[in-house]
Amino acid sequence: MTTDSDPNPTVGDDTGEHRGWRWRSVAAWVTTALACLLVLFALVAPNQLDRLTPTAFVRIPVEGILGVALVLVLPAKPRRVVAVIAGVALGVLTILKVVDMGFYASLARPFDLVLDWTFFGNAMDFLTETAGRAGAIGAAIGAVVLAVAVLVLMTLSVLRLTRVLGRHHTTAARATVAIGAIWAVCALFGAQLVPGAPIAATSAASYTYDHARQVSTSLKDHEEFAAQAAVDAFRGTAGKDLLTGLRGKDVMLTFVESYGRVAIEDPALAPQVDAVLDAGTSRLRAAGFGSRSAFLTSPTSGGGSWLAHSTLLSGLWINNQQRYDNLVSSDRLTLTNAFRRASWQTAAVVPGVTRAWPEGVFFGYDRIYADQNLGYHGPNFSWATMPDQYALSAYERFEHSKPDHPPLMTEINLVSSHAPWSPIPQLIDWNAVGDGSVFNAMAAPGAPPESILSSDPAKVRADYGRSIEYSLNALISYVQTYGDDNLVLVFLGDHQPAPIVTGENAGHDVPITIGARDPAVLDRISGWDWQDGLNPSPQAPVWPMDSFRDRFLTAFGSQVPAPR
Repeated sequence: MTTDSDPNPTVGDDTGEHRGWRWRSVAAWVTTALACLLVLFALVAPNQLDRLTPTAFVRIPVEGILGVALVLVLPAKPRRVVAVIAGVALGVLTILKVVDMGFYASLARPFDLVLDWTFFGNAMDFLTETAGRAGAIGAAIGAVVLAVAVLVLMTLSVLRLTRVLGRHHTTAARATVAIGAIWAVCALFGAQLVPGAPIAATSAASYTYDHARQVSTSLKDHEEFAAQAAVDAFRGTAGKDLLTGLRGKDVMLTFVESYGRVAIEDPALAPQVDAVLDAGTSRLRAAGFGSRSAFLTSPTSGGGSWLAHSTLLSGLWINNQQRYDNLVSSDRLTLTNAFRRASWQTAAVVPGVTRAWPEGVFFGYDRIYADQNLGYHGPNFSWATMPDQYALSAYERFEHSKPDHPPLMTEINLVSSHAPWSPIPQLIDWNAVGDGSVFNAMAAPGAPPESILSSDPAKVRADYGRSIEYSLNALISYVQTYGDDNLVLVFLGDHQPAPIVTGENAGHDVPITIGARDPAVLDRISGWDWQDGLNPSPQAPVWPMDSFRDRFLTAFGSQVPAPR
């Protein structure tokens, strides 16, 4: 006989325990599913943002099948060791893919494991100048935390999946054989849900192999570049034989930031930019200036302006930082130094240089006008430290307007078209430019610069187009206002803009123009078959940018160089 008044004293406890067990079971399965998805992401995710779509993950990675098979045949202890190694490897693979996404979005190419580490410093500088120091530091800390989290979570995910496979050995073995057979059939017939993404995937292995091959190539690049740099047709050419066709001329070599072929050929941008160029051709012709235009292929795209500048000036293909560093520590004859050897005074107007720039000595400038010594007292326009009109006005004031000045060769970098492309200055009367404080009222309008690249791509493209229109109009207006019989203008883009503007596979071509009032100057390049005016058509000649130095020195010199 019992004295307990509850006829079922344990029912409530059993129900609570059962409910707890059920939730733990659901949580375990959800965690396992998330671990599986994370590993799948590492194995099949593309390394470009625009390819990161749901269909990209409807694939069967052969590396996953082989990994499961290996786990199933290994004893417990070695299995855990292999799982940790695999987790770390997949974490590194994932981080590298994310870095690739950033490089494709900004430079239209993947990250180079050997040569591209300096770009992280450039990225920090860019963030500091556009989003502020606090924003840049916050972004850097966030990136480090995210990388560590990926490594830890990926390793824990692989360990969990390994334990699950060990507990369900027979079922896992059968499933692996079945999935392997499906993979083989899909591979045999080339089955794809979307073009370029076969269901039978080997992307992780291919990706790893491609980067390993890239590492091998990059490690050999030093010797390859040294062999190329050893050949210089103009190394020993005397100053009296250099640039004889430009004696007495003031040469303006002007780089227009991000002025790429897309600006004059993309249907969304070309009507406005072409109108500026066509009107500019007429305006300069009315001022007595003729012009010829074509295209050069830049060694970089989306960024890395210094690589393009050094390529044009040195006649060598400078497509990475290692080559640049080797170049500026050499005695290579640059185009600037050729002018200097031929008794020109040389200068550089470089408003984008905000710190010490020892490379200026290598390039051969007698005087350098950087951000701090251009006398500007106006606001920054996003990344640009000053409007292009001010930089051109400063050149006129400091160099070109001086009476009886010696012949000048000046590199001028126009940076108003540097990303992010908002806000954009407006042209004003040249006599009103002064110390630049007149531009204070123009810097406020527009979206915050730190957000512009993440906004609507159509708006970003429109802002880019307007920035190019501004830079070109400033340059054309300068030549109209201050150009004389001795002015020779060479202007070109340094590289194409970021892929958010160009789209995929846009190429690296940039327009280039030579203009002068003296017809004898353009007669010297008549054999180049460049097109009349400021606006080259799609049929205009295309040269590699590193070929320009030798062609220019040959066309305007008195001595034909020795063959390479």
